Amino acid sequence: MSAQHAKPVGGGHDAAAATVAGPETAAAAPAGALAIELAGERVLLLPQKALYWPRLGILAIADIHFGKAAAFRSFGIPVPRGTTTENLEALDALVAATGATHVLFLGDFLHARASHAAATQAAMLAWRLRHPALTLTLVRGNHDQHAGDPAAALGIHLVDEPHTLGPFSFCHHPDIAAPGYALAGHVHPAYRLATRSDTLRLPCFVVGPQRMILPSFGAFTGGYTVRAARGERIFVTSGDAVHSVR
Repeated sequence: MSAQHAKPVGGGHDAAAATVAGPETAAAAPAGALAIELAGERVLLLPQKALYWPRLGILAIADIHFGKAAAFRSFGIPVPRGTTTENLEALDALVAATGATHVLFLGDFLHARASHAAATQAAMLAWRLRHPALTLTLVRGNHDQHAGDPAAALGIHLVDEPHTLGPFSFCHHPDIAAPGYALAGHVHPAYRLATRSDTLRLPCFVVGPQRMILPSFGAFTGGYTVRAARGERIFVTSGDAVHSVR
């Protein structure tokens, strides 16, 4: 399959992969995951708003925005506490479910300079100490440029976009010139589903001929409503399963 196409694996319009076949992994795919083929590689779209590349054990996460709530509170805006813990627990669950050996953040790891608050950093370091063998890579995004790099103690490999591995270019901005097939974030895409009497907006993956835009992973990041452009497909996540809607 070339980089110009993406298709569900399994032959169906909305074929969720129950297990990942082949030598890349013997572990069961997380419940609700949807397997598709991109640039000749099998990847899993996860209902937890992430992508898993089984062959290399890479879990791709976009726009986690650690410390966003702390940044808002630093300006006196009353927002909920606990989002850092929620994000870290979600990461724990995905690493365990997929067996990932490498987490690759597609930009906006930290939200602002206030994200370096002691409590936020302590929680992140405690999480890192629980996963000492896990490779972490950050493709710097626009918020990272302003917030500054994560603490060295977190042991994160820092790179600029595009970061190329195999047929994929891992990016933050979806419109950057990149070789191969681009996996990007930045947009926080969401798709609006409507009936005659109601509407529902869900985070989504936007899969096009040359790039995919991942939904924002962070618990306090919001979303931007998108429409599919020509040649694009939309895969929404309800939190429990990923579905093709267009």
